[in-house]
Amino acid sequence: MNKKNKRIMKRILVTGGAGFIGSHLCERLLKDGNDVICLDNYFTGSKDNIRHLIGNDHFELVRHDVTQPYTAEVDEIYNLACPASPVHYQHDPVKTIQTCVIGSMNMLGLAKRVGAKILQASTSEVYGDPNIHPQVEGYWGNVNPIGIRSCYDEGKRCAETLFMDYHRQNATRIKIIRIFNTYGPRMSMNDGRVVSNFIVQALKGENITIYGDGKQTRSFQYVDDLVEGMVRMMETDDSFTGPVNIGNPGEFTMLELAQKVIELTGSSSKIVFEPLPQDDPRQRKPDITLAHEKLGGWQPSIKLDEGLGKTIEYFKRLV
Repeated sequence: MNKKNKRIMKRILVTGGAGFIGSHLCERLLKDGNDVICLDNYFTGSKDNIRHLIGNDHFELVRHDVTQPYTAEVDEIYNLACPASPVHYQHDPVKTIQTCVIGSMNMLGLAKRVGAKILQASTSEVYGDPNIHPQVEGYWGNVNPIGIRSCYDEGKRCAETLFMDYHRQNATRIKIIRIFNTYGPRMSMNDGRVVSNFIVQALKGENITIYGDGKQTRSFQYVDDLVEGMVRMMETDDSFTGPVNIGNPGEFTMLELAQKVIELTGSSSKIVFEPLPQDDPRQRKPDITLAHEKLGGWQPSIKLDEGLGKTIEYFKRLV
């Protein structure tokens, strides 16, 4: 039987599935007609993010930490498990490294045993504070190996190494994407990320805190665009491993973002400036040429104003 026609419904494992991005991915995979196992230890994920999926016969929720082995018969694995904001990954940096490295080894071991295809949710943080702009996949990065962000940056870099070595040594079918700044509903209010910070501060009428002079830049992609890119990456031919940048090349300064949030919320908040944290990148912008070429013309479709509007509506219900 032709492998492509072998099954319409795939059994898919999503680690970190109760997190911000993972919950949106679970939704999409279920919508596409798959069986989904959502694995999460709820350190940064929340049952609230996937509560609406629990009644679905094709959705299974498992409380589990990826640093411990896990076994299931699955066709595909999306490995998203890892705290992704500085306030969370710096809370227990040793645990962050363990999640990146041991978690990846456990999931790669599972993929090898059951013959599953596995996608690693890596990050633009592997580029560190980049010396080239925009960042292309061939850039090796500029990362401090002993700084306060290193547990995440180097943990994710090591995970990419493990994925490539499992592929070369064991012929494991792997995919690596590098996710740039992503925002949208179900972001945590207290995750310290700039979009959620600004929106919550604006809705509460508090001062909006910018770290540094506000001239550092970021590129923001809406979560639906990311999920579309992830699904397309998983569907690519086995010969293509990546890594591939998944992000929105629209670049904004922190000051521009703060002003946009104030405008969209109608807030009376004032902007205040605080010292820049250690090793905070000055600029971040993806080159998405490879994604466009390899992922069927993929490119972000949701503009910042539209995405911020949807995210603000979500936070209005929480604040």
